[in-house]
Amino acid sequence: MRRVRLVYSKGDELKFTGNLDMIKVWERSFRRAELKIAYSQGFHPQPKIHQALPLPLGFTSENDLLDFWLISEESLESIRTKLEKALQPGITVQNYQVVAPEINPLQTQVIAADYLISFDTDRVPSDLSVRIKHLLAQTECVRERRGKTYDLMPLIESINVRGSDDNEIMMTLAARPSATGRPEEVLDVLEIPLQDVAIKRTRILLSE
Repeated sequence: MRRVRLVYSKGDELKFTGNLDMIKVWERSFRRAELKIAYSQGFHPQPKIHQALPLPLGFTSENDLLDFWLISEESLESIRTKLEKALQPGITVQNYQVVAPEINPLQTQVIAADYLISFDTDRVPSDLSVRIKHLLAQTECVRERRGKTYDLMPLIESINVRGSDDNEIMMTLAARPSATGRPEEVLDVLEIPLQDVAIKRTRILLSE
């Protein structure tokens, strides 16, 4: 059995496709490519396809990670050739690599992610840097998600204004078993409406 890791981007064509539906998109792509995907055991076998970190609706991404298991020992070049012809618009694969089957599941290795927040020029708050400075000066920022409270501050590893017109925010948010930093939560604290920005996840960081 061969475990293959893809580094890929998810474009605007699929930004409103949810996580479970993305698994189906990948499954259809593997089927069209005639790749022999391994399945789990039990009464309801599922394809062995693991995404590193679910991407919320409305986000795009680059350098996302996905592992899948093949029951064949096909070469990476053969896998690439077959899959490139079968991919759905909106998915671009940048890299293929074989990883050891016994290493920990991909989703348990994630420790953080980088997000790029881009504004339309006329929607950038004039006091954006001040808002961010005020947020970072807080020692605690209690939020509620799905009926549970959590502190947002420990999940913000960094946040900076960037871009030629100061019309972008780059943030690195932690991903932990107990809580995962979400950029829309940070934007809410900064009083920035989601409709004013485009959000792209640019990197997923794994533990060594």
